[in-house]
Amino acid sequence: MKILFPYGEKRSNIFKVVKRPIVLVDIWSKKLNKFLTYSFIVDTGADYTLLPKTIAKDLGIDILKDCYMYESKGIGGKEQVYFLKKKIVIKIGESKRQIPIGFLDRDDIPPLLGRQQCLDTFDLIFSKFTTTFSS
Repeated sequence: MKILFPYGEKRSNIFKVVKRPIVLVDIWSKKLNKFLTYSFIVDTGADYTLLPKTIAKDLGIDILKDCYMYESKGIGGKEQVYFLKKKIVIKIGESKRQIPIGFLDRDDIPPLLGRQQCLDTFDLIFSKFTTTFSS
């Protein structure tokens, strides 16, 4: 399986435009009993996949019952993360994975696709503003 995603563009205060590796990921919603599609930034610096808190509701996840609190430290400082106790099913193209995810206690960040049991399971190529996933 090989799937290509063009970079997305976003306006920047420092640069006029920043291009980012964006991928469409389907996540299983137990609430709706179907996959929901979200745009993620491919973040090879993220240990695991992170989502904004509002997506938990779409997926039928009660962050107080289904998750445990974890304090994460990164370039932006400390953040409270609600880490899902069970792995969640995702699809990138036709490739399914069960991955660990966390929800940030805020909604002003985009979904970030991280390495743990996700990006580490693909061959990734970043070239000419295109991200290629191969499995």
